[in-house]
Amino acid sequence: MATQPPSFDEQLERLEGLVQKLEGGQLGLEEALQQYEEGVKLSQVLQDQLVQAQRRVEVLKQGLGGETRAEPLEGDPA
Repeated sequence: MATQPPSFDEQLERLEGLVQKLEGGQLGLEEALQQYEEGVKLSQVLQDQLVQAQRRVEVLKQGLGGETRAEPLEGDPA
């Protein structure tokens, strides 16, 4: 049986945990580098997911005449 990949929220929670560990200053250099590398990868995955979600919102806001109206999401610094 195939397992589902972690959800956006689960990945974000993991990233927040990594940041807390790094900010705690209790990790050795090698472990800190590994945690940092994982955090960078997670950040990139999450950013890609956000871009995909924004594109989906733009498609859903397509006008009846077929034109695309790209409207900024709430809280999006336009």
